[in-house]
Amino acid sequence: MGSGVSKFSTSPAGNSNKWTLAAYKFLARKRLSRKVETDLKHIAVKSWDIAPGETSISPPAFYLPNQLERVTGWEAKRFFPFVHPARTMQGGLTVEEGPTRGYLIKNVWMVDGALYKGNASHWVSLRPSTFPRIMVESEIERAAVYCTKNGNTWFGTWLMEDCVTYALACNEGVPVTTAPSARYPLFTQAPAYEDLLDMRPYRLHSAFFREVVLFDDMSNNRSRHLRYRAMGDKLRSQVSYDSHPGVFLLRGGDGDLRYLRNELQIAEHLRKTRGLRIVDPLRTEVPAIVAACAGARMVVGVEGSQLVHGVNVLEPGGALLTLQPPDRFVSYYKYLTDRDHQHFGFVVGTPEGDGFAIDIDEVERTLDLFPV
Repeated sequence: MGSGVSKFSTSPAGNSNKWTLAAYKFLARKRLSRKVETDLKHIAVKSWDIAPGETSISPPAFYLPNQLERVTGWEAKRFFPFVHPARTMQGGLTVEEGPTRGYLIKNVWMVDGALYKGNASHWVSLRPSTFPRIMVESEIERAAVYCTKNGNTWFGTWLMEDCVTYALACNEGVPVTTAPSARYPLFTQAPAYEDLLDMRPYRLHSAFFREVVLFDDMSNNRSRHLRYRAMGDKLRSQVSYDSHPGVFLLRGGDGDLRYLRNELQIAEHLRKTRGLRIVDPLRTEVPAIVAACAGARMVVGVEGSQLVHGVNVLEPGGALLTLQPPDRFVSYYKYLTDRDHQHFGFVVGTPEGDGFAIDIDEVERTLDLFPV
């Protein structure tokens, strides 16, 4: 993946003293009016399909009887599904994936994680501070913003989604993302992944774009599948590896709390019975994580962002088993494994103290269902 920067001119704002009150105008309109803000994509001077949409039939997940009856809550605020996950896990659904699209907008300001033009805006980070900056750092002839609000908030989303859209941005302009701040620092493992993937983004707090390209790249169509697989191929090419049974990725207490009380016992059990490698991503350098996960036929762990380390390099035909807390069932990974021709399964735990527990025998019996 090339950066694309050399093909498009950029220049510091420098002595031009460019400044904007766009963010303050937005805040004023927000307080004084109940009108819904227009998204920048709606005022694009040009929009086009980068890749077509498609229709597919979802496969069923692998799980034991009575698992879904344990589910008491699911993540509906940020991730699918917005309803009880039973129908999704049963499979057989007709899934309509939309096209991948690009949008060209002219004369746009970027201020503290948001893009503005007139009464239109587009957020690529969480809401800015009470006093947004008014001076801009750079002026760019043609930028391509590949980051998203969710990707700037959660590491797993950044690696599974924003990094995949980066490939599109390189074809359209200077690939731009938001600069880290004290409030929202860069993910600890992001620089190492960017090095392995040869990503050279242009990080900015503020800028003026003569032209900017935005994307609709949330559909799991063939284009996204191919770009994600290309990313996995790139990662595997950076390490030496052999095929092996699988990897158990520890979650521990990182991120949103999903405390599996017997996580270490399950990991050690599967190391002995299934030959799985145990990896703690919080205590392992990224190249070593990739090397441990590459060649795995199976990835196992508590549902969460740490699983992306293994899913990134899981090849078609491989399997993913998620250990789900009963009060926070998330189906996100099933959409990825369906798209990438892999097998998905899960075990739902039972409440225990300030977390949940998983029956080791149920894990073993669920793994026996997989055809790998």
